[in-house]
Amino acid sequence: MHLIAQILIALVCLIHIYIFLLETVLFKSRGAKVFGIPKAEIASRAVAMSNQGCYNGFLAAALLLGLVYPDPAIAKAFAYFGLACVAVAGVWGAVTVMVRILYIQTVPAMLGLAALALL
Repeated sequence: MHLIAQILIALVCLIHIYIFLLETVLFKSRGAKVFGIPKAEIASRAVAMSNQGCYNGFLAAALLLGLVYPDPAIAKAFAYFGLACVAVAGVWGAVTVMVRILYIQTVPAMLGLAALALL
C-alpha cells in the first residue's frame, strides 16, 4: 500500500479513535462539550452516545486492520471497507446532525479511498 494511502487511513483511524473516546469514556466530561450537548441532556444521552461510540470504535478497528494485516489483499479490503463506511456515515451525519461532519469524516475518508484506488 502506498505511503499516502497509509497516512490517510491512519488519520481517519485516529479521528475515529478520538470520536470513540469522546462518545464513550469521555462523554460526560469532554464529549458533551465537543458535541454541544446541553448539561440538562448529558445524563439522558450518555447511553445512546456510548452505543454510537462503539460503532466508531468498530470503524477504527477495520481501518487499523487495513494498516497492519499481514496479507496485503486482505489489508486493502479492510481499508476500503472502513473508509467507505466512514464516508457514508459522514454524509448521513452531515444530513441529519451537522454539516461539519462532512468535512471531519467524509472528506478524509474519500481522500483515502482515492489514494487507495489511484496509487
